[in-house]
Amino acid sequence: MFVLIAGGGRTGAQLATQLINQKYEVRLIEHRRELLARLHHELPTEVIYEGTATDPNVLKQAGLERANVLVACTNDDASNLVICYLARTMFKVRRTIARVNNPRNAWLFDDNFHVDEKITQADVMAHLIQEEMSMGDMMTLLKLRRGRYSLVEEKVPAGARAIGVALKDLGLPDQCVIAAIIRHGQINLPRGNTLLEQGDEVLAITDDLGAKQLAELLAPAVYPEKDDRKKTHA
Repeated sequence: MFVLIAGGGRTGAQLATQLINQKYEVRLIEHRRELLARLHHELPTEVIYEGTATDPNVLKQAGLERANVLVACTNDDASNLVICYLARTMFKVRRTIARVNNPRNAWLFDDNFHVDEKITQADVMAHLIQEEMSMGDMMTLLKLRRGRYSLVEEKVPAGARAIGVALKDLGLPDQCVIAAIIRHGQINLPRGNTLLEQGDEVLAITDDLGAKQLAELLAPAVYPEKDDRKKTHA
């Protein structure tokens, strides 16, 4: 897969490094001299293309026509919008991702500018907080289909409602599929009559609603607190 990154700041440089380590083909466009000097110390020379990413000629020479994904992560929202627009309308790039620097501009990053995914720090942190509060100990391992589905993992605690219940009787929606159960270090492929046990690690592919229902079934039992205070008698 070929990913073209517009913007060589810390975000763009770190993203390029991670993608290169994952064996992606990467090209990064940057025009600021002070950043180019640093980039040439951090990235292979063939990855870096010097130029202004809002210039269609620069985008063409950098190879945008054959890119699978365009990531616009400059420090200017207007530039990121223009880059995404050019990527889709002129170069037919299938997927565009844009960084939103000012949250007040987030409403502009939509289909009108051909932005498939927008990323703001505030939204990312809010989502993580919401996910943490709603899912308890459930861990999201991977997002699928543009974030609609997730691969999640959770260990079955003592007292969970799902213990001893066959998977087919858990009442999970069709959009929540138990993909595997890890028991005593061994992977087990689940069947409808499989019973969950305490300590099982459950892997599931699910949407948000299914994840919430699964989290409720795998929640630990809540025991009433003991009151050790001695009662006094009149």
